[in-house]
Amino acid sequence: MESREDTSLPARSVEVARVLAEAGIRGRVRELTDSTRTAAEAAAALGCEVGAIANSLVFVSDGEPVLVLTSGRHKVDTAALAARWGRGPLRRATPEQVRGATGQVIGGVAPVGHPRALPTVVDTALSDYPQLWAAAGTPRTVFPTTADELLRLTGGVLLPVGP
Repeated sequence: MESREDTSLPARSVEVARVLAEAGIRGRVRELTDSTRTAAEAAAALGCEVGAIANSLVFVSDGEPVLVLTSGRHKVDTAALAARWGRGPLRRATPEQVRGATGQVIGGVAPVGHPRALPTVVDTALSDYPQLWAAAGTPRTVFPTTADELLRLTGGVLLPVGP
C-alpha cells in the first residue's frame, strides 16, 4: 500500500484533517493509490479485516439526512435500526442527497467535515476492533480511528445496526 501524508490532500480531505486536528485526534489522513470506495477494497488496500472499515452511510429519516457508521462486515437492518434509534423509517439517500448533506461523494463519505453535523449512529460492532479506518472525504483517502473517537467526533449514539 502506497500512501501520502496530508501535505497535498484533496480539498474535501483537508477539511476532514482540520476537523480531526481540532478535536485532538492523532490519526492522520492518508491518500492511497488503491481505491477505498468499498469496504472490501479499503480492507485490501490497508491490509486489515473488512470489519475494521467504518463505512459512513447516509440515510434519510423523518425528512432529514442521518449518518450510520457501520462495520464493513455486515449490512444495516434499516427497520431494526430505526426502531432501536426511535426514528421513522430509514431509506438510503440518493447520491445527490449524500453530496448535499456531506459535501462528499458516495464511497468517500467521512464521519466528519460536513456542512453541518448529522444525527449519527455508531455501530456497536466497530467496538470489536482496536483500530478502525474511515473514509476521509474522497474514495482514496482514509484515517485511522477508534469507535470511541467516532462517538466523540460525531456526538453519535452507540447502537447495533444489524438484525
